[in-house]
Amino acid sequence: MTFSKIVSIIKESLNSEERDYTQGSIRTAVFLLAIPMILELSLEGVFALVDIFFVSKLGSNAIATVGLTESVITIVYSIAIGLSVAATAIVARRVGEKDPEAASHAGAQSLIVAMIVTVITTILGLLFAGDILSLMGASEEVVRDGSIFTRIMFGGSAGIMLLFIINGIFRGAGNAAIAMRSLWIASIINIILCPIFIHFWGLKGAAIATVIGRCSGVAYQLWHLFSGKGNLQLLKSHFKYDSKVIKSIIAIGWPATFQFIIASGSWIVLARLVAETGGTDASAGYQLAVRNFVFFILPAWGLSNAAATLVGQNLGANQIERAEQSALLAAKYNSIFMGTVMFLFLFCSPAIIHFYTVNESIAKFGILALQIIGSGYIFYGVGMVITQALNGAGDTKTPTIINLICFWLVQIPLAYFLAKGLDMKATGAFIAIPVAESLIAVVAWYYFKKGAWKIVKV
Repeated sequence: MTFSKIVSIIKESLNSEERDYTQGSIRTAVFLLAIPMILELSLEGVFALVDIFFVSKLGSNAIATVGLTESVITIVYSIAIGLSVAATAIVARRVGEKDPEAASHAGAQSLIVAMIVTVITTILGLLFAGDILSLMGASEEVVRDGSIFTRIMFGGSAGIMLLFIINGIFRGAGNAAIAMRSLWIASIINIILCPIFIHFWGLKGAAIATVIGRCSGVAYQLWHLFSGKGNLQLLKSHFKYDSKVIKSIIAIGWPATFQFIIASGSWIVLARLVAETGGTDASAGYQLAVRNFVFFILPAWGLSNAAATLVGQNLGANQIERAEQSALLAAKYNSIFMGTVMFLFLFCSPAIIHFYTVNESIAKFGILALQIIGSGYIFYGVGMVITQALNGAGDTKTPTIINLICFWLVQIPLAYFLAKGLDMKATGAFIAIPVAESLIAVVAWYYFKKGAWKIVKV
């Protein structure tokens, strides 16, 4: 591929247009979708690092508060991601069938489901913020100082829910550039406001900045959805309750939601296990490692989301072989990227962790966690793409069962056995992560090659 061709693809990928990915070069299609998705999630990763960089200056209690809150609020993320998977799968299938009206209607119905769920999660978070931190094993000081942070973050659940779901709608329509810009707006505003608000209001300021940033991104999304531009246009008529479409969204969305709750739930258990066996310094070091883990995993999610859209649209157009080839090519590119990151984590983790903290006790745990977690990065890359390809096909149940077995029947028992049974403490919890993630990649690959996803009806 020539340099001019690469530049041309990058420019085209950043245009705010819905695209039909059921024809033309598969490699070009992967890049057209992946470039904005990678850029979209990369800036989200940058914000996560900027956020923890400034929060880390407030001490280990602040780091632990943010880490433990984020561990629990991943349940909200899981619901949002699960519903966005359903939105992407259904919208992509309708786009592949060349039915933009049905695609718009499906998008509107997914927003109805999202708002109902948002009300529930917001109320629970506002009422039980302190109990959530206590349940996670936080010290009395962390609960006392961090409850307001947790309350504000859960109070802004609508921003999380809508940001993810509307981006799922745009991705299904093949308009990854709009999804990218909305998350960029949210992240840039976060990055600007975070240090300012932390300076004036401490940890509470970090939460306020995050909520404002996310809501700004949602406002941008809504403007595009209702502006009348592009093929995907949400009208008032699209929001008329449609039980058939709602049932379809729930049928795809609940296993996808449960799929990510299973994963995030296991991370919550591990975060508690680390805090319980290693103390506040181990918990803080682990959270620094997790933030860097997330920073590099997000671009890989970009390629994975590209695979989901390509599989969905091509199945809608009845181009099954093209759908499979798209997923395999995305998996190849992701493994190359994640292999590079694995090398970085194995050999450069001291420099990475010391960028955030000069506390050697915290740094020791952070470095160890980053090296151990990073050892399985190639498997993470392949597993993510194949899992998302299955989700994009509407087969959300298979990845859910895989996650249930690998996380709750393998990762958590193994973590407790190593941490407590063999007295390896926090190190044992770290080791269980790459073991489970690698197993997920192998099992997901097996079921993908079996091909049952090719006949799923959406």
